[in-house]
Amino acid sequence: MTGEKTAVEWLASVAPEPGACRWEWERNPLGVALLPAGKAWDVLILPATLGYPTLDVLTRVIDRPGPVLVDFGDARMGFFVPPGTAARWLGTGIRTAGSGTWIVVPYPGRSTGGVRWLVVPDGSGTLTDPALLELAMHEAAAGLAAEGGAG
Repeated sequence: MTGEKTAVEWLASVAPEPGACRWEWERNPLGVALLPAGKAWDVLILPATLGYPTLDVLTRVIDRPGPVLVDFGDARMGFFVPPGTAARWLGTGIRTAGSGTWIVVPYPGRSTGGVRWLVVPDGSGTLTDPALLELAMHEAAAGLAAEGGAG
């Protein structure tokens, strides 16, 4: 429970009114909150066809990547990266959420019918290094290309 509470506090800290956000979030039957990106984190949004293999590569390389979301249709995955990354990111097919954008964030540790955590925030502020994420994406894309070429 402590990790969950810490994750909630860390996520809610970016809200205009963190206390009100936590109160509403804990009582919201959907278990989601709309939070601003660009303060404590940005989000790089990958198509899931690339995102899942990228997450596999990351988890082989590091013990724990930063938080990762997946949307309700398993079509897109959001990797939490340091603030400012979105403004500098150049990549075909990769969407970004940074300063001035908001994202739907599920309550940590609670099952929702839509967006869900693949890697739940630990509350310490751990984020995925964008350079490492880029290398993992390249390795994942190469693996996908090799699989496509073999078939």
